[in-house]
Amino acid sequence: MTREAVRPAAVRRKVESWLQEDDRQPAIALRARAAWDGDPTLAIGQTTARIVACPTPLAARSALHELPEGERLVLLTELNDTELGDGILAHLSRHTVRSIDPWDLVRQMFGIKHLDPTFTDAARGGGRWIADALTEYAPAEGWPVPPGTVLTRDFALRCLTMRLLRLGDDDLDIAGLLQSTTLPQPQLDFIALPTPVVNGVTRFVADTAGPAAVPVMCAVRAGHGVDAIALGLLASALWPQRATGEPRTQVVVARTRLEPYFGGTRLTDAQARALAAAAEAWVDRALDSGARAGVARLLTRAETIASQIDAQALLGGSDLLPAGLTERLHAFASAVRLALPAAGTAAPDLVAAAQRALGPVEQHRAGTPGRIETARMAVRLLRWLSDPDAPAPPTLLAALDRQVIDDGWVDRARLDLFAGDIDPHVADAYRQLHQVVDARRARHDEQFARLLAADTAADAEPGKLLRVEDVLDKVVQPIIANGRRVLLLVLDGLSVAASTELAESLTRSGSWLELTDAGGARTGVLAALPTITEVSRCSLFSGRIAVGGQAQEQAAFRQRFPNGVLLHKADLRAGAGAALDAEVVTAIGDAFTPVVAAVVNTVDDALDRSDPGVIVWGEDTILAVKDLLALAQDRVVVIVSDHGHVIDRGPEAVVRTTADRDNRWRVADQAPGDGEIAVTGARVAKGGGSVVLPWREQLRYGTRKAGYHGGAAPAEAVIPLIVLATDETAVPGWSGAPVASPAWWRETVPDLEPAAPVAPTRSRAVKPSKQPVQDTALFDLTPAMAPLAAAPAEPPAAPVSLVEQLLAGKVYQQRKDTRAPLPDERVAALLNALLAGGGRATMDTLAAHAGVPAHRINGTVTALRKLLQIEGYPVLTVDADGQTVKLDTGLLAEQFELDQP
Repeated sequence: MTREAVRPAAVRRKVESWLQEDDRQPAIALRARAAWDGDPTLAIGQTTARIVACPTPLAARSALHELPEGERLVLLTELNDTELGDGILAHLSRHTVRSIDPWDLVRQMFGIKHLDPTFTDAARGGGRWIADALTEYAPAEGWPVPPGTVLTRDFALRCLTMRLLRLGDDDLDIAGLLQSTTLPQPQLDFIALPTPVVNGVTRFVADTAGPAAVPVMCAVRAGHGVDAIALGLLASALWPQRATGEPRTQVVVARTRLEPYFGGTRLTDAQARALAAAAEAWVDRALDSGARAGVARLLTRAETIASQIDAQALLGGSDLLPAGLTERLHAFASAVRLALPAAGTAAPDLVAAAQRALGPVEQHRAGTPGRIETARMAVRLLRWLSDPDAPAPPTLLAALDRQVIDDGWVDRARLDLFAGDIDPHVADAYRQLHQVVDARRARHDEQFARLLAADTAADAEPGKLLRVEDVLDKVVQPIIANGRRVLLLVLDGLSVAASTELAESLTRSGSWLELTDAGGARTGVLAALPTITEVSRCSLFSGRIAVGGQAQEQAAFRQRFPNGVLLHKADLRAGAGAALDAEVVTAIGDAFTPVVAAVVNTVDDALDRSDPGVIVWGEDTILAVKDLLALAQDRVVVIVSDHGHVIDRGPEAVVRTTADRDNRWRVADQAPGDGEIAVTGARVAKGGGSVVLPWREQLRYGTRKAGYHGGAAPAEAVIPLIVLATDETAVPGWSGAPVASPAWWRETVPDLEPAAPVAPTRSRAVKPSKQPVQDTALFDLTPAMAPLAAAPAEPPAAPVSLVEQLLAGKVYQQRKDTRAPLPDERVAALLNALLAGGGRATMDTLAAHAGVPAHRINGTVTALRKLLQIEGYPVLTVDADGQTVKLDTGLLAEQFELDQP
């Protein structure tokens, strides 16, 4: 039988072994086909070995005779010892023809005597191909020394795979495999290898690196290895992790069209999802290392492949691809449009659908915080629209409270909506929603303006209505009389909407607590008219309606507080290296200065030179507040403004020219027109006590700016009042404030989408009957056999809710006595809020439902966790954001032996 040609690498390895022996013979004969197409000589170290094919003894004798001095000879022959003869054998290594055993070569290369028997087990990926590949592709420096005395198949294949795929020592996993696909040349070299080697290495990689390795290697072998990561990113859309049920026809078609990229292989769900997870993990690592350009290229490539297989519409299933975010935003925008009421209130079921559509948008990782927050604001406004609009408030106080408690939050949300989105489809939905919100808010603005005009004309006693000229008497003075010093911050132009952001920012860390009168709802202050700085701020410091600038304000303040300090913008400035002027620092720290008042113009300045509609007003944007509060830990902080503001409405603006060209008020020389109201009275400090003020936000009289004030809209005329302290007893009669945000801001509309049918569950209050029930439908009852009258059915027992079961349960009663300081009604309120939210609720929502001051809710939730978590089981957990609480209903029922309703 003719032998197959010997591999040059096998000859080299055999010669290397021979030269390492202490053998002085000039030649070695190797049993192989007498054919050689390679170089006639091998250079091994300092030795040159000449290769000669010897089909006959004469050829062998001739080769020995003609061997150049200093060289060694390698004879390739199929002749045996007898056929060669003793004369030739005398010159050969070991005086015999030596065989080339591939496994001997493996032992030789790894320097070990024993091989794992599975090397030859074809069922486990073994076989001759391993020996040939280890011989053929051995590195110049040799294979690594294996641990122990036995060379295992796993160790040998690991070494071979890392060399052939050019992987590092620790890269034989899916992460390293994906990284290797970013370089095309190693893949081209790999697929050019002999088929048995490619097949064997592929199988080993699949067994070693997990299910994701299968599609990666299939892509490599199909010539699409450089697309492996992009294909994985696309797989996340075609095989979403949260998929349930059978895939749609469009998905099945797209998956089929993707198969050529994997060499015709049809991926299993497990393989595709593993590849998707691995690709997204690779993107995470790449972004962490700063390789944004490379990530962007792969994201684009994934979307290009989606286009080639006509799967663009399915990219919404991806949490990472930018086109997926676009698809999700478009679906969300469509849901917003559907939820818009034609008139009246929005349908709760359609609002719930928009809420559901928001979830995927929030989960997408390509969404910028600004776009995601705008989408959240859109849903909040839909929830606000789903509540029927209340009747017009009966009093100005009620209208002012509406602005503080409800409409100021609407204003905050619609500012984000007004800023809009870059996508035209989404922007159009936001525009339509903004119009609907504006229509309701315009009604509120007009109601407020009419009440303001009537109240101003009547000049009646304010009662509980707090006016700007009364703030020093009714808020600041009582605090000082109680022995506490005050820092009065006057944020010029701060609206109620902006104050909601500021209050959240200042109280987020817990170092400052918000206080309200008797622990009730946050209140506001009525500005002087017109709502401009020279009127309203001067009236604040004067304690009466007055007009003036900084000089008049200083004089009035010193008259009221001789030992107080009033600081204006210029007074706060410091030289290099200091955030605040040294005199400011001294004044705030002085125990004999009862009140320090500081005017901060950051917001008002933005109305001229910035865009207040897109600024988030917090301690990071109003730096003076942050710095002043850092010095005022032992003072009660009172934050007010002199007026609010409205933003410029761009193309929606209506401009009416007046002689004095003030932006939002004019003298009453002409009757009020559309969107205007005439206001007359003692609290009107301009126009001889009679002015015309616009209540419609779009209206202005002067030059265009980023924002305006002066008019009668509640956004301008209602001043926020925020009182902060480091302890709850700082202000007599005031205590920890409840959650300020309205329910629609933080709580979702109940989702009425039909749930999947579930088997009925039993309450402990109703015991099932153990008697068999006969199915009378099996019998044909004639009228004679039918009962004369059906017995009256007993009404079913009312189901006992999960919370009711818990509170009445034995386990709860045992734990409550020793572990729970919470009253039952508070536990019930907290759990019902969580159950209403599908097992999730924010801290603010829990505080509002349980009637707990906002700053105490963390401690309350901690107490509830201790009560519910038997033996440490996580019945109640708090997300990493520190704001979302989750209830595991199943675990609660199991731990407390409850039936789930």
